[in-house]
Amino acid sequence: MSNVIPLERDVSYRQLSACIETWFDRAGDCPLGMAWPNDADAIARYDVMLNLIPPAAGPVRLLDLGCGTGHLYQHLRTRPDLQVDYHGVDLSSRFIDIAQEKFPEAQFSCGDILQSPNLLQTYDYAVMNGLFTMKCGLQHDQMWSFVQRMLIMVFSRVRCGMAFNAMSKHVDWERDDLFHLPLDTLAGFLCRKLTRHFVLRNDYRLYEFTTYVYHRSSRS
Repeated sequence: MSNVIPLERDVSYRQLSACIETWFDRAGDCPLGMAWPNDADAIARYDVMLNLIPPAAGPVRLLDLGCGTGHLYQHLRTRPDLQVDYHGVDLSSRFIDIAQEKFPEAQFSCGDILQSPNLLQTYDYAVMNGLFTMKCGLQHDQMWSFVQRMLIMVFSRVRCGMAFNAMSKHVDWERDDLFHLPLDTLAGFLCRKLTRHFVLRNDYRLYEFTTYVYHRSSRS
């Protein structure tokens, strides 16, 4: 895409990760420590992300990119309807160490997939919950470039589809530290660079939206 802005090495991942670690330092290992305001909203987001997976999908391989300390994996353990082979990836070694200590049975990896693409395997589905909701000091164009690069990378590694959220532009006011993404901008990018097979969800009462992006043959 012609307007993709090159990022300086590590600038976005490192800055975003460091920003979330400051929330963790203040609030601890809870949704607020991952910059979510409360438990109920966090659980709503987990379920919206996991609704990407069809109920009768059977065992699936799932990438949780930006997994933090494993809260989505913890929620998965309350969802016996889903059979998931889980892989959590985050840039923060601190978060990965905590997640692995809490859940030694699960697979967690630390690294920057833009610098080390081989960190990713091949998955049926991928979720990116909160990875694109905060700018943490980045300019809007820098964040949008980061989002595009990440989506292209992750879509190339999934067989079926991926889900991610961003803040809505249709709000009473915008916070400077959040990434408010216009729907038409996102739709144009998806159609030109990935696929026309996507669903925009704006129906779960939070001031954000979630996008499901599917490979054509996998849409049920």
